Order: sequence, then structure tokens, then C-alpha cells
Amino acid sequence: MSYLKKSRLDKKVAIITGGAGLLGMQHAFALLECGARVIIADINSEVIEKAQNKLTKKYSEMIGSFVMDVTDVASIKKTKDEICKKYGSIDILINNAAIDPKVDNAHQIKESSRFENFSINQWNFELNVGLMGAFLCSQVFGGYMANNGGGVILNIASDLSVIAPDQRLYRKKDLSEEMQPVKPVTYSVIKAGLVGLTRYLAAYWADKKIRVNALSPGGVYNNQPDDFVSRLSDLIPMNRMAEVDEYRGAVQFLCSDLSSYMTGQNILIDGGRSII
Repeated sequence: MSYLKKSRLDKKVAIITGGAGLLGMQHAFALLECGARVIIADINSEVIEKAQNKLTKKYSEMIGSFVMDVTDVASIKKTKDEICKKYGSIDILINNAAIDPKVDNAHQIKESSRFENFSINQWNFELNVGLMGAFLCSQVFGGYMANNGGGVILNIASDLSVIAPDQRLYRKKDLSEEMQPVKPVTYSVIKAGLVGLTRYLAAYWADKKIRVNALSPGGVYNNQPDDFVSRLSDLIPMNRMAEVDEYRGAVQFLCSDLSSYMTGQNILIDGGRSII
């Protein structure tokens, strides 16, 4: 089979959780470009509508959407049944839904983000969405694929699945040490957990023709404050953050037959940050 044919996803049906988010939209564009029918699933109907309007400008016949709560197995099963009824199959799952605490001028997370003060309620909330959500979606959608000829699961992790957050990136002037914001513990735990889930499922479902990999992006530029961008860029050998569309090629590779002999891997694309 030629390289171009291996990259095609014609007649494949993909669901992307958190599909209306910044990277979720990019994952959708990536798969649409390869011919897949793409379902974006998110918990917020208004956000879904805005995302779908952007996607349908070019791909009106190939995009669908469902309101779905990744922490609610009944919601996931209902979505699975409706997708199968409407589109006939599910071939690709991208576990992208997550809570990403922003530490910038618009989203101040101060003493409550620090490990000593981090609440069990917040721990449970973030793990439920980012890790249990991927577990439940893999169980429901992956279980369907296991009984219907196989498929692909792609878990969206982070470079912080293999390195610790450098908390110096988030420091604010004129704040005492105990008030300094930090990237919370949940983010690292969730992303590392997704890599563990990836390896487990890759081995568990290998005989069912399901390939499971993780993609670990580095920081994506999204109009963050200049001082943060400068600090982070200084830690990256390529000396810049990623552009929002720079992960499309990796998604296409990992979800198509271009990666037909790859499973259980965590692919880091971070401008080299994790190598030094």
C-alpha cells in the first residue's frame, strides 16, 4: 500500500472528547483532512456549536457533534449507541478531554494550587475528567472496537507526563512564597496516568487489532503573557512554543495505517524541552 493510501481515513468514524477545545479542534481538522468522519464530543453545547460552525465551513458533510459527559458512563454509552446508529461504526477514539488549570493573568490560581493546600474536591474533579474519563471512554468505545474488528485509541498526554513542571515559569512579582501560583499536582498525575493507561490497553487489546498510543505535546502558544512565553521558550532548545496546528501531522500518523506497527508508545513533541 502506498504512503498516501496509508494516510487516508476514508469511511472511518472518529470521536474526539473535549473536541471543542483548542487542541480538540486541531485534532478534528487533522482527521477531516484525511477523509475521516469526525464526531466532536464535549460537555458544553454552546462551545460545541461554535466549534462545529468553524469546522463545517469546509467539512459540512463530515462533521458531527454530541453533548457528552466523560465522567458519566450512561452518557458515554448513549453517545456510543447514537453514533453507531447514525454512522454505522466507531473506528478511532481520541481521549482529549481534560481540565487544564491556567496560571496566567486572566486565571489566577494562587495558594489553592499549591500542593500543601490542594483540596480533595479539586483532586477528584480533575482526575475524574482527565483520567477516569479516558478510562470510561476507552472501556465503552474501545470495548465496541474490540468486538468489531479493531481500531485506534489516541490518548492526549503532555510533556509533563515525563518531566515535572518547572514552577519558576508561573512565578509572579510581589507575591510571598506561600502565595505563588503553581501548576497543580493533578496535571502531572493525570498525564502520567494516561501514559500508563496507554501501555496497559496496548498490550491488553493487541489481539483485538486495537492500537493504543499517546501523544505528549509541549506548550502551545495561545496569547499567553509575554513574560511566560519568554521563560518557557528559554527552556526549549527550539526556543519557541508550538503553533496550534503543529500536532496535526502527528495525529494523522498515529490514527492512520502510517503507524500500523506502533502501539503502546508515548510520542513527545515538545521542541526538545524534555531532552535536556
